[in-house]
Amino acid sequence: MHPLNKKPRARRASAAWLIAFACGSAATPIALARDPASLPHATSLPQATTGGPSGGFAPRATLADFRDAAPSGAAREMADWALATEDPQGLPFLIVDKQAATLYVFDADGRLAGASAILLGMARGDDSVPGIGERPMSQIRPQERTTPAGRFVAERGMNSHGEDIMWVDYDAAVSMHRVRATNPKERRLERLRTPTIDDNRISYGCINVPARFYDRHVVPAFADGHAIVYVLPETRSLREQFGVDVAAPGA
Repeated sequence: MHPLNKKPRARRASAAWLIAFACGSAATPIALARDPASLPHATSLPQATTGGPSGGFAPRATLADFRDAAPSGAAREMADWALATEDPQGLPFLIVDKQAATLYVFDADGRLAGASAILLGMARGDDSVPGIGERPMSQIRPQERTTPAGRFVAERGMNSHGEDIMWVDYDAAVSMHRVRATNPKERRLERLRTPTIDDNRISYGCINVPARFYDRHVVPAFADGHAIVYVLPETRSLREQFGVDVAAPGA
């Protein structure tokens, strides 16, 4: 998370800003997590809207299909609610379960394409400090390095270094991107391979995803340029964060 990771909003709609980059297909094998702690970890893109799911759709009988994954109760409730209410409005959707340090990628029909361990903001919390997206990294204190919770209309983009990323919250400079191992002291790749999630908090707020998983599952989810990203809270309940009852319809 850093101003240098951003490009001006005015350029986001240009061909140079949005990346046309095909990787994987519907036939790509599904990557599932038997144990979320054993999976590799993740990061983010510009935010169009945040806040609670929109609601107002007739409930559907179908629930989200997690295949062989073993999600937390919160992740399952959020996925079921999104699918039942059609909140993603026909777009693929992703769920970031911060407490489990796990990313779930779903197609538009609510079928799990893949699940992976990820890396998240160093600090526990669900809100970004106002104006943090315009501050240099040297001025961002450890306690301010949070991954914000909420519903985001994320979009495909590019940072100032020419790296393709998915903007989750543009104003806060929070994106989802491939894990970067540029600082050996941070041991980001090693953190993704450990059996616990205790060391998965290391980023400035971005969602760091293992490169192979990012290319095989995250990039295809953004084939049309946008996807819905739900970042689950860790200091508030789902009801408090999203303002709706996310329990499965009929429960």
